Amino acid sequence: MMRSLLIPFEDSTLTALWNPAPDARAVLVLAHGAGAGKDHPFLTGVTQALQVLGLSVLRFNFPYMDIGKKFPDRAPRALQAWNAVLDMAEGQLADGLPVFAAGKSFGGRMASLMVAEGRDVPGLVFLGYPLHAPKKTEKLRDEHLYGLDTPLLFLQGTKDPFAQPEILQPIVDRLGARAQLHWVEGGDHSFKSARSGRSVEEDGAQLAAPVADFVDSVL
Repeated sequence: MMRSLLIPFEDSTLTALWNPAPDARAVLVLAHGAGAGKDHPFLTGVTQALQVLGLSVLRFNFPYMDIGKKFPDRAPRALQAWNAVLDMAEGQLADGLPVFAAGKSFGGRMASLMVAEGRDVPGLVFLGYPLHAPKKTEKLRDEHLYGLDTPLLFLQGTKDPFAQPEILQPIVDRLGARAQLHWVEGGDHSFKSARSGRSVEEDGAQLAAPVADFVDSVL
């Protein structure tokens, strides 16, 4: 089952998709990456597989995506959107269940900045954390992560140009017991592996089991 929603946001609304799971034990709010919105097949694949595993999923679009802009919202506006969606999930959809925050690339990074600013969630899930720009490893986006007390799950392809393994692994080690790292062998930033034979939906669906295991480890 899926239901379209409009979430109040400033002087407009955000579009969202609510995918409740039967007998759900938690809710996952899922944000998209910079280049594709909530309807992308990758996010559909993640969502449907998570539903089967007992997690309800709320996907949403950032404001720029809904109005057709090419470039992502700046962080303050993106964080306002994140908070508005979490308010909706916690207040009207979760029915008392814990609400986790997750995001593909840009969406996950914005979730972590939101938590760094004080938003409380039981756990954060990164579907391809954009640790650095490709070939620009001298400028890392990790500083705010060290101050988080929230459990973290990093899902990362071993051939992701936005997070070289030899750089990400020591960072996760430094974060300590609250951080988990799951590698997808051969995966790029979209978790596509050469000659895997998987569809885009299947690339997303393969991440559902480690996400569900992480949620259970937190609960």
